[in-house]
Amino acid sequence: MRKFVSAALALCLAGAMTACAGGTTSTSSTEESSSSETVTSSDSTTEEPASGETASGEVLSYDEYMAAAVDAPVTIQAYVQAKQSYYAEQGTATVYLQDQDGAYFAYDMACTQEEYDAMTEGTKIQVSGFKAEWSGEIEIMDGQLDEILTDDTFVAEPMDVTDLLGTDELESHQNEKVSFTGLTVAPSPVKDDDTEYAFLYNDDGSGTQGDDLYFKVEYNGQTYTFTVESYLCDSSTDVYKAVENLEVGQTIDCEGFLYWYEGVNPHITSVTVVG
Repeated sequence: MRKFVSAALALCLAGAMTACAGGTTSTSSTEESSSSETVTSSDSTTEEPASGETASGEVLSYDEYMAAAVDAPVTIQAYVQAKQSYYAEQGTATVYLQDQDGAYFAYDMACTQEEYDAMTEGTKIQVSGFKAEWSGEIEIMDGQLDEILTDDTFVAEPMDVTDLLGTDELESHQNEKVSFTGLTVAPSPVKDDDTEYAFLYNDDGSGTQGDDLYFKVEYNGQTYTFTVESYLCDSSTDVYKAVENLEVGQTIDCEGFLYWYEGVNPHITSVTVVG
């Protein structure tokens, strides 16, 4: 899972971890994605917009947004489902959004601290930016919060996508709030180590408590990698602690956001041991 790190702040990584679906002020910007690599933002396949170019324009429906070309300017209205830390030095935040038709992932969206604090779960906002794709993940890059709208609110119910694991249809629910049931905890291998770990700090086991958690699950004979993204759910959250207590072979149910990186790799926000 990659970590996007702003080039100007690459030597200043000291961000405060956020609570699940909440956030605190941080001094750096990091995107937790579903790769095992740490790369700078220049690794994105999206070209930087020309100087002075803006993305603000006509509000698109979800279908129009998905049909837009990569790098095209886009403006959408959707509802906050969760948010990561506010990165004070650059004035941005990463936000998980959804409406009744689909979901969006706004990475490094420009906003003020006051606006960030006002965006509680269910808050409707308008965002302008540029549609981007990185290893299959569709997201809004270089975005800005245009407006906080107060006409209504919406909190999505998790959609059970367990039976869609291993199918092409699963990707059409990218970034949505989802649930999985009846998964089996599988061993997470570490190079030159025969121990069967139920989870790892960082994808290769090189981290320590407070870093991202990676764990593997099996369903219908296939294995998938799930992640507790530490900037979304830090080490103080129930889900982080639950994953630290997992055992290989246990049966679990999970909820989270259907993030994508060369395949499904959800950002998990809840884990329950059921067997």
